[in-house]
Amino acid sequence: QLQASGGGLVQAGGSLRLSCAASGRTFSRYTIAWFRQAPGKEREFVAAISWSDSMTYYSNSVKGRFTVSRDSAKNTVHLQMNGLKPEDTAVYYCAANPVVGTTVPQYELWGQGTQVTVSS
Repeated sequence: QLQASGGGLVQAGGSLRLSCAASGRTFSRYTIAWFRQAPGKEREFVAAISWSDSMTYYSNSVKGRFTVSRDSAKNTVHLQMNGLKPEDTAVYYCAANPVVGTTVPQYELWGQGTQVTVSS
């Protein structure tokens, strides 16, 4: 099971850190990804990290502003979001899959979303 947290309301240019805590299993052979879905839009890939080798992947829209990392001791993945923009406003979801992917159908396990709102 995955549980996302850390969302909130922040002004443009601000920062937030999201967390995705895993329970019931370990993710040593999984990729953990973050997706987001804005109102009226499709869910889109944001970032991912391979648990085994810590390789990271980012969408072009967040590269250089967001950082995904893992805390093995706590079985948790974080998404540090800096330089937030109003267009980053969305519900953010974490997801897990045994192989790397950037599309929604590739992910078999999803957490509930956490709302991120960036005001201008």
